Amino acid sequence: HVQLVESGGGSVEVGGSLRLSCPGSWQARGTYYMAWFRQSPGKEREGVASIATDGSDFGPVYADSVKGRFTISRDIAEKKLYLQMNNLKPEDTAIYYCAARRFPRIQPLSQDAALSSDEYNNWGQGTQVTVS
Repeated sequence: HVQLVESGGGSVEVGGSLRLSCPGSWQARGTYYMAWFRQSPGKEREGVASIATDGSDFGPVYADSVKGRFTISRDIAEKKLYLQMNNLKPEDTAIYYCAARRFPRIQPLSQDAALSSDEYNNWGQGTQVTVS
């Protein structure tokens, strides 16, 4: 499996932007899912965005709290996963995690499942994002 290491975290002012990235964890054959999660002190881990490899009818899925501000994408050539975060708010402050399913799916995941941490078994160590 691919070792996931997030990059791009840091401190930013309210309304600013950050771009997170991690290695793409997928194979040429099959449908693989990757996602971004975040966790703040005292809160449960929250699914932020999810995306599947080409060939699936599963489109990018976002938590309501980040729709219109965050964009998840994949670079096939470089085999990387990105999360572009714009118009950041203080409530976006959290540790952000890159996650992947190690095995392909035959049936597509539901939107709720794609944003559930139980569906992923390959995790990065997390990167801190602080908005103030």
